Amino acid sequence: MAVQGKILFICDDKSYVIEIKEQLSRLGDYTLIAESTAQAGVISLEHHMCDLVIIRYAIPELDILAAISDLKKVDPDCVIIVLLEVEVEGQANQFAEIGVFETLGWPVKTDNLKFAVEKGVKLHALLAANRKIVLGLKENNKALEKQNTLLAKRIEDSTGNLSRLYEDLRSTYMRTIRVLAQAIEARDHYTHSHSETVARYAVAIANYLKLPAKDVEVIRQACELHDLGKIGIGDSILLKASALTPEEWEEIKKHPIIGAQILEPLTFLGGVVDLVRQHHEHYDGSGYPEGRKGEDILLGARIIHVADSYEAMRSARSYRKIPLMKEEAILEIKVNSGTQFDPKIVDAFLQVVDNL
Repeated sequence: MAVQGKILFICDDKSYVIEIKEQLSRLGDYTLIAESTAQAGVISLEHHMCDLVIIRYAIPELDILAAISDLKKVDPDCVIIVLLEVEVEGQANQFAEIGVFETLGWPVKTDNLKFAVEKGVKLHALLAANRKIVLGLKENNKALEKQNTLLAKRIEDSTGNLSRLYEDLRSTYMRTIRVLAQAIEARDHYTHSHSETVARYAVAIANYLKLPAKDVEVIRQACELHDLGKIGIGDSILLKASALTPEEWEEIKKHPIIGAQILEPLTFLGGVVDLVRQHHEHYDGSGYPEGRKGEDILLGARIIHVADSYEAMRSARSYRKIPLMKEEAILEIKVNSGTQFDPKIVDAFLQVVDNL
C-alpha cells in the first residue's frame, strides 16, 4: 500500500518544486503544498498541519533558525528536512542540533528522498502520538487523585477489602509508569521499543542461569523502567548527533539516580528500584552512578547491563546512524568481559545470543 502524507515544501524555485513533486508522485500518495517564503510556509502549516516540512536552504535572506522556531511554534512535533545546495562538512550535525531531522544534497537521489520522507512522516506520527500519551498521563494523574480519595473512603468502610484495593492501586501505578517510560522512548525515534527488547534479552539470560521466576520478573520490570530517569535529561543532549561534552555526559550519568528517585515512593517496586539505580555499574568499578564493583553490583543489574549494551550496539542511534553487525556487537561484549561486564553473565549471554 502506498505511503500517505501531506508535505509542505518551502522553496522559491519552481523547477525544484516540479522535481520534488514528480519524485514524490512515484514514491507514494503524497500531497505537496509549495510556498515560496518561510512566512508563507508558517501560515500554510497553520491551516494544513502537514506531516513533514522540506526547506530549500538557498532561499535568499532565509533565517533558518527563525524559520524553524516559527514552524515549531505552530507544530511542536514538526519534522523538518533541509535541502542543501552545497554540502559543507559538519553542517548536517549543526542542523540536527537546531531541530532538523535530516539534510539532503541537491539534486536529491530518489532512494535518499524516499527513506527520509517515509521516516519523517512516521516520526511525526510517533511524536504526535507521544504528545497524546503525555496529555493522557496528566488526565490519568487527575483520575488517580480521585481514585485515591475513593480508595481511602473504601478502606475506612471495609478493611477486609484492603488487599484488593492495594493491588488495584499498584496495577494503576504500574500502568502509568510504563506508559511514561514508553513516552520517554518516543522522544527519540531511534530508541522506540528499546526497553522492550532489552527485557527480552535480559529474561533469556536470567532463564539460562535458572534464576527463580520471581527474580526473573523483577528483572523484566526493571528493564521496562531502566531508562525512566531520562525524563530529567533535555532533548538537546539525548538527541545530540555529535559527541557529548564532559558537562553533557555528567547529565546523562544522572538518569539512573533520577529513575530510582521516581520509583522509590512505590514500595512494591523495591527490588526494581535498586536494579534501575545500578544498571550502568561496571564490573571493574568504572561505571556510574556509585562506582560499584564485582559482586557488590546486584546480579540482575549485571544482567541488564549486558542486555542493554548489546541492544544499543545493534540499534541505530542519533549519534550513530548505522548499527553494529551482530558479530561486531558480540565481539565488543567479549572484549569487555571482566572489565565492563561480569564474565559469568557474558558466558550466559553467549549461550543464548543466537536465539535472541
